[in-house]
Amino acid sequence: MSIPAGAYQADLPAVPPWLNKGDNAWQMTAATLVGLQSMPGLVILYASIVKKKWAVNSAFMALYAFAAVLICWVLVGYRIAFGDKLLPFWAKGAPALGQKYLTGRARMPETTHYYSDGTTIESPMHEPFYPMAAHVYFHFTFAAITMILLAGSVLARMNIKAWMAFVPLWLIFCYTVGAFSLWGGGFLYHWGVIDYSGGYVIHLSAGISGFTAAYWVGPRLKSDRERFPPNNVLLMLAGAGLLWMGWSGFNGGAPNAANVAAPLAVLNTNISAATSLLVWTTLDVFYFGKPSVIGAVQGMMTGLACVTPGAGVVQAWAAIVMGILAGSIPWYSMMILHKKSTFLQQVDDTLAVFHTHAVAGLLGGLLTGLLAEPSLCNIVLPVTNTKGAFYGGGGGILFLKQIVAALFIIGWNIVATTLILLAIRVFIPLRMSDEQLKIGDDAVHGEEAYALWGDGEKYDPERHGWQGPTSPPQTTTVLTFDL
Repeated sequence: MSIPAGAYQADLPAVPPWLNKGDNAWQMTAATLVGLQSMPGLVILYASIVKKKWAVNSAFMALYAFAAVLICWVLVGYRIAFGDKLLPFWAKGAPALGQKYLTGRARMPETTHYYSDGTTIESPMHEPFYPMAAHVYFHFTFAAITMILLAGSVLARMNIKAWMAFVPLWLIFCYTVGAFSLWGGGFLYHWGVIDYSGGYVIHLSAGISGFTAAYWVGPRLKSDRERFPPNNVLLMLAGAGLLWMGWSGFNGGAPNAANVAAPLAVLNTNISAATSLLVWTTLDVFYFGKPSVIGAVQGMMTGLACVTPGAGVVQAWAAIVMGILAGSIPWYSMMILHKKSTFLQQVDDTLAVFHTHAVAGLLGGLLTGLLAEPSLCNIVLPVTNTKGAFYGGGGGILFLKQIVAALFIIGWNIVATTLILLAIRVFIPLRMSDEQLKIGDDAVHGEEAYALWGDGEKYDPERHGWQGPTSPPQTTTVLTFDL
C-alpha cells in the first residue's frame, strides 16, 4: 500500500512548523476520553441508575444533548466561548467550520495578558501547538458533559420536547459565559481566578442550573420520589467506571499540551476520587451501618468534581486533602442537611446534582484558592506569582477572587436558566403529564428498556396465553422484579 509522501514530511502542508505531534496526539486522545465519559459513560449510568420505566428516556436525554451540543458548538458556540471579545464575559459568535480556520494553529485571541500598565505583556496569547480542530473538539466534549450532568437534576419528568429546546439555548446563553469568562480571555481569566479544568465552568454551573431547572420543571410523581431504585446496579458501575477513567482526559488535557502539568493533574484526579470514595463509604458504614454502592459512586463523583478546578496546580498531598473534604462535606449536605432543609426537599433534584457537583465544585474552587502551589501555577496560568493563601505572601487575595468568581457563576446560572425555562414554558410544557409520568418510557417514546418475553417483544396476555395472575404457564419460570 502506498503512503502519501506528504503525510510524514517535516514541513508544509501536513506538518507545519508550529505543530507538535505529541501535543496533537495527546489532545485528541484526551478529547476522546472526555467524549467517552458522556457517550457511553453517562448514557449507561443514567439508563441504569433510574427506575426501569425511565431507562430509555434518561439515556435519550443524554444522547440527544451530546449530538445537539456538537452542532450548536461548531455553528456558533465555540467562538462565543473562545473568540474575539464582545463583552467582558462573552465573545462574538461565528461558525467554526471553515477548512482554513480548523487546520490553522489553535489560538485564543483574547488570552494575551498585560501588566497593570495595560501595555506590557505579562503572558502572550495562548496558542497551543496543534490545529484549531483539536481545540474545538476538545472543548465541545466539555460543553456536552456539562449539559448532560445538568440533565441529572430533571430526569424522570421533564418534557422531552422542552429538553430539546433547552439544550441549545442553555449552551449559548449560559455555558459560553462561564467558558469565556474563565478560560477564553474574559474578565475572570485576566483577574487571575483559577479554574484549571471546570470546577466552576462545568460542575458549579451544572449543579446550580440543574437545581434551578428542577425547581421550575416541578417534581416527579410522589411514588417515584419515595421509591426510585436503580434498575441495574452493575451497569451503573460500568457507567461510573467510564466516567472515572475518562476524567484522565478531562483534567489531563486541560493544559492544552503534553507538559509536566498533565500527568500531575491525572494523578491528582485519581488520588482525590479514590480518597473521596473511601471517605464517603466509611461515613455510610458509620452512620447507616452498611456501605452503599450508590454512595460509593457519589463519593467518586464528588472527589472528581472537587479536584477539577485545581488538579494541575496543587500538590499530591493536597489532592488527598481535597478528597477527604469532597467525601465528607457533600456527604453531609446530602445526607444530613438536605433532610433538615425544607427548601432543599421541595426541589426534586433527581440525582442530587446540586450536592455532587455544585457543592463539590464550589468546594474545589475555594480549596484551590487555599492550596494552589506557586511554581505549578506559573506553568499554566497567565498571571505570574499566583499562589494559594496557604503559601502566604499575599496569596489570600486568590481565595477572595475564587469566592467572587463563584458568586458570579452562581448568579448568572440562576438568572439565565430561569429566563430560558420561562421562555420555553410559553410554548412547551416543561413537565410531562401525570399520565405519562405513571407509564414512563412506553408513553413518551413507545419503547421500553427491557423486553423480558419470548424473542424480546413485550408481553401480551392474549398472544402468550397467560389470562390472569393466578394461572401462569406451567412450563415457564416467572421472575418478578420490584423495580
